[in-house]
Amino acid sequence: MAIWLNKDSKVIVQGMTGATGMKHTKLMLGDGTNVVGGVNPRKADTTVDFDGTEVPVFGTVAEAIEKTGANVSVIFVPEKFTKAAVVEAIDAEIPLAVVITEGIAVHDTASFWAHAKKKGNKTRIIGPNCPGIITPGQSNVGIIPGDITKPGRIGLVSKSGTLTYQMMYELRDIGFSTAVGIGGDPIIGTTHIDALAAFQDDPETELIVMIGEIGGDAEERAAAFIKENVTKPVVGYVAGFTAPEGKTMGHAGAIVSGSSGTAQAKKEALEAAGVKVGKTPTETAKLAREILGG
Repeated sequence: MAIWLNKDSKVIVQGMTGATGMKHTKLMLGDGTNVVGGVNPRKADTTVDFDGTEVPVFGTVAEAIEKTGANVSVIFVPEKFTKAAVVEAIDAEIPLAVVITEGIAVHDTASFWAHAKKKGNKTRIIGPNCPGIITPGQSNVGIIPGDITKPGRIGLVSKSGTLTYQMMYELRDIGFSTAVGIGGDPIIGTTHIDALAAFQDDPETELIVMIGEIGGDAEERAAAFIKENVTKPVVGYVAGFTAPEGKTMGHAGAIVSGSSGTAQAKKEALEAAGVKVGKTPTETAKLAREILGG
């Protein structure tokens, strides 16, 4: 089992013919992802050869869906064009849009998120400024290295791309059902809570690892959700224990104000909900291993 992405997912790449899109499309194909097309209105009706695999380019997302049955789009479009690309995906009613691009104006993200809601939330948005989503052994959409783990029993949701990779590697012997990098921007499409709910309902996910970071109250809200709705064991890590107060650290959302938003406050909220929280990624992996008996 998996959440949101599996071997049957048909993936299109918006921005496939750009340098970043080309690089990661090749890597995704190498991981077994079923990439069925790219989207670039200026290169419609052409194909791109990826080591013998010919991938067609379509003029619009709607056309790509009509011709291929695509149900996932991954977006590698420069930040000034990302809003239009996401809106196009939403208007075409693709079920999942994974927005990798970083540096998108918060106003643009708010705009396309509101557009998705107005359209009835038919499109789940992951990101922006995220590494994507991987169901090991089945499909990999985004920029997560496909060779650092294997299929297994752990579900992972993380604000941080780098910490996603580290946790996957630390627990590679146990493996993952799905790993989701939700991004650390102030406004994101899919939250910790969305992923927690999906992993709770996935019969093959036995334990959930949740990685947060300082700033905002997403982790506190996730803790309240866990307390009320999640029966599976959850282990957590909050990046930023040594961050000075009042400083923006890394991701745009990581701003500390008073005690709200600090790593310690988040840790306490999670522990009050029964989550075991590590002080380092390695300690967090050790806690997961102990719970699973591995």
